[in-house]
Amino acid sequence: MASSSSSTYNSPCAACKFLRRKCMPGCIFAPYFPPEEPQKFANVHKIFGASNVTKLLNDLPSHQREDAVNSLAYEAEARVRDPVYGCVGAISFLQRQVHRLQKELDAANADLIRFACTEMPPPPPLAPNVSDHHHLNNIIHDHPMMSGPPRQGAGGGDSQFYHHHPIGGGGGGFSLPYSTTSLPWSHDNINEGGGGEGHL
Repeated sequence: MASSSSSTYNSPCAACKFLRRKCMPGCIFAPYFPPEEPQKFANVHKIFGASNVTKLLNDLPSHQREDAVNSLAYEAEARVRDPVYGCVGAISFLQRQVHRLQKELDAANADLIRFACTEMPPPPPLAPNVSDHHHLNNIIHDHPMMSGPPRQGAGGGDSQFYHHHPIGGGGGGFSLPYSTTSLPWSHDNINEGGGGEGHL
């Protein structure tokens, strides 16, 4: 068990093995390119070059080197697959896919709203207010102009408010809502006043 761990510790990193050099203690590639991932360094070396990667890692703080190596490895793998666009092509593809899915989601939401409005029952008709109807009938019945004037009073004579005035000397006539004998230009007042012009 100790010999196995010792051999694993003494094995060169993937970068030194690819470059065919001895992996020294404190190798800057060893923490980020383990020997079991040789293709990772091969892609990075093909796209960026080992010397550029060494310079980049030496310029960065130790807590940022792992993220930088992962970014370089992702970009290098994308460049190997797509030499023209690299990871930009993958990002554009994902953005188009998100846009397409968003349109499908909006269309599905619109269909749901339309179906919900179609299946919604219409509002019930408003029931007539019975009390308002009776109140209107009472107003019509009590109003003298709507219900019709009485032709005669209680004693059989003409009403004091309505006066039956015949037209054309015939039997028909219409009722006025006032007494014509009380007007200053009536026939009786003219005869009593002697000419009637002073009373007008």
